[in-house]
Amino acid sequence: MAATILKNTIFSVLLFVACMTKEALAAQHVVGGSQGWEESTDFNSWASGQKFKVGDQLVFKYTSGLHSVIELASESAYKNCDIGSALDSKNSGSDVVKLNKAGTRYFACGTLGHCNQGMKVKITTITGNAPSSPASPSSSTSDASASRSFASIVLAVALLATPLIYLF
Repeated sequence: MAATILKNTIFSVLLFVACMTKEALAAQHVVGGSQGWEESTDFNSWASGQKFKVGDQLVFKYTSGLHSVIELASESAYKNCDIGSALDSKNSGSDVVKLNKAGTRYFACGTLGHCNQGMKVKITTITGNAPSSPASPSSSTSDASASRSFASIVLAVALLATPLIYLF
């Protein structure tokens, strides 16, 4: 009976670690890097230095009330700053968008005139196993690297420990 409880406990811990590892491998990209979601940021340059993968998150940090984040429906809406075609709108000042599938998504500031002044970003998300790459330390590179390293160690320990379940 005690052996069964021990096996179940070890299995539960390993399952939990496996689930946490997947989340730890996802990167958080602070849109605009250290400048954040502000008019002075060159979002094209920022995005070109990033690698966005399914499971990653975009974090929009900005002054609430001054800016907002809207997701546009198409490339045409993005190019023309047609903010009336918004799929979603956020205005908390610290908004998180999960990149849940491969493809291209378009974001702009919903404040009148800001999109036309360049406050917009096009994000292309890929599938794959290569690690995501936030560009600068302010974009969580060190945190993401530490999380990936820790997750890799935990996963390795979990995989090595799996045969121990059968010893009991």
